[in-house]
Amino acid sequence: MGKFALKVFGVGDGWPCADRNHASFLYRLGDVSILMDCGEPISRTFKASGLDYDTIDRIFISHLHSDHIAGFFMLMQGFWLEQRKKDLPVSLPADGIKPFIEMLQAGLVFKELLQFKLTFEALKSARPVMTGDVRVTPYPSTHLEQLRRSFQKKYPQDFAAFCFLIEKGMMRIGHSADIGCPEDLEPLLKKPLDLLVCELAHFRAEDLFLYLNNRAIKRIIFMHVGRPYWENLKGTHKLAAKMLPNIPFSFARDNQEIPL
Repeated sequence: MGKFALKVFGVGDGWPCADRNHASFLYRLGDVSILMDCGEPISRTFKASGLDYDTIDRIFISHLHSDHIAGFFMLMQGFWLEQRKKDLPVSLPADGIKPFIEMLQAGLVFKELLQFKLTFEALKSARPVMTGDVRVTPYPSTHLEQLRRSFQKKYPQDFAAFCFLIEKGMMRIGHSADIGCPEDLEPLLKKPLDLLVCELAHFRAEDLFLYLNNRAIKRIIFMHVGRPYWENLKGTHKLAAKMLPNIPFSFARDNQEIPL
């Protein structure tokens, strides 16, 4: 894997999918590597990549939908069995910390078995997280607002979801994770982006393309593309080319490595 690269482990849209893995993205930024989300089957795809088990310096979990977290527990079992040594902080919504710890214990991945220190830290809006010289700033998205309105009284929790601004030196990368509307990206776009890695599943493609048109973005990589758009990818590409004439773009695929 290149020193500045994005390894795409899964680009699925959350639905059961025969041809796509679920959301997981490894950013290598010089000496620092961060994993965004742990959709299954990240344990298998990470093993297949040939990367060292000490490669990942930190994991970020954008929200607690299963297509973003279900692979985490097998990944931790893999880190145990493959004898990872480097300490591993995991940044995630606060509501996930206790269940994550309990699920690891229920799955018999006890902290005493690990040769590394595994810690969990709550994401806080607009508060940067430093890993080496890489700064990752989470910003809230409205992805889970409908669920919050429908279920928060019965299931009291924060229903938190985040998108991220990733910065190293002068490099600026926006990672949408799952958002509720294109306007959720606004905090990432206050200054020019070298790259935007953006989902296309939870709103009309026309609305996103219109919102991004003429923005100061050097390149866009679309992922988490909704099934109707994925099944007609040629048509989706044609629409994007028409509405984003000044921004180079591509559609990510599983196991692709993209130079940064």
